[in-house]
Amino acid sequence: MSVAFTREQDLEATAADLPDRPISQHPNLVTREGLAALDEALAAARAAYAAAQASGDIQTDRTAMARATRDLRYYAARRATAELVEPTHDPDVAAFGSTVTFDREDGRRQTFRIVGEDEADPAKGSVSYVSPLARALIGKRAGDAATLPNGEVEIVAVG
Repeated sequence: MSVAFTREQDLEATAADLPDRPISQHPNLVTREGLAALDEALAAARAAYAAAQASGDIQTDRTAMARATRDLRYYAARRATAELVEPTHDPDVAAFGSTVTFDREDGRRQTFRIVGEDEADPAKGSVSYVSPLARALIGKRAGDAATLPNGEVEIVAVG
């Protein structure tokens, strides 16, 4: 038996012991879009798990099975704890699900939607409701100022 073959098996065994994806201790608040995304991710995880089982070669490719199992556990737990939050009755006040536009002290104007942790993607304009930015914005109206760790922002619009 070659050393390379043995080492490959060792790497495969290590990969098969993937740690669980961390699950936040915060309530799992979601928007309607976030709930739909969780449903899609759970369906994809179930499909990946079924595909890994169907390959019939679980002993050889334990990484695919471990990854599929880990993702299935994560998305099943997140879907089971998801709490749908409907838009607030006062659209002028920043809240979960709101889109908030603000000006920074350096002149930049930014817009973010406040969403659940699993649906947050700052590069695409959404931040988690537990982020420092969202926490500073929640409860504010257009014209209000919000203090962030790195400065102050002025809210321009809430939608």
